[in-house]
Amino acid sequence: MEPGAAALDLLARTGKIVAKDVAADLGISEDSVRRDLRDLAAEGLCQRVYGGALPASPAVVDYDARRAVTPDGKRRVAAVAAALVRPGGSVILDGGTTALAVARALPGDLACTVITHSPTIATALIDHPRAELFPLGGRVFKHSAVTCGAAAVEAAQNVSADLCLLGVTGVHPEAGLTTGDADTYILASREKIGTASPYRVLPWDKITGLITDADPGDPVVERLRTLGVEVLVAE
Repeated sequence: MEPGAAALDLLARTGKIVAKDVAADLGISEDSVRRDLRDLAAEGLCQRVYGGALPASPAVVDYDARRAVTPDGKRRVAAVAAALVRPGGSVILDGGTTALAVARALPGDLACTVITHSPTIATALIDHPRAELFPLGGRVFKHSAVTCGAAAVEAAQNVSADLCLLGVTGVHPEAGLTTGDADTYILASREKIGTASPYRVLPWDKITGLITDADPGDPVVERLRTLGVEVLVAE
């Protein structure tokens, strides 16, 4: 079996690739394995990490394409997340398709404050008469339908809330969450569990918990619980 094919087979079976182990199994150099992993990563077939690779997240395509990815799972996650928003409370709601599902799951008569850098989410809540909306300005990054840049960062530094609901593109025990509030919950539908993206955004000890529709017996979910992560499973 070619090194690249062997690496992909191992990734499918075990959920990770350790370059030195593949090199030893195939009797080739680690440099050769790393070159193959770079090529596979360039094709979007894996995500390079130190010493090897992890499954690539399917949530890195553009916003329109992501809306068609596991919509039922996102609605289940959203229902659990929306229940965390208390009457009279405030929430920082991240951008993305799962966060949009949360906005749509909020009761129409809920009195709350929503802070978001997503024009799509702000628009979805226009017809909620008791929801106070505070959109964060900046340049619109069309790929993800959110504002970004220095203006958005500066605005975000000046806000706080009772709750922060943050979307990510990958959730992995070793790679972490890849992409000053009372509670921060991560929104992750099942296709993101056990995958990784290029940039780490938070260590596990900085969040309150994870909301997902993944199988409670998923080895990654069980591993997260052993790390002390509160996992809320949407059914």
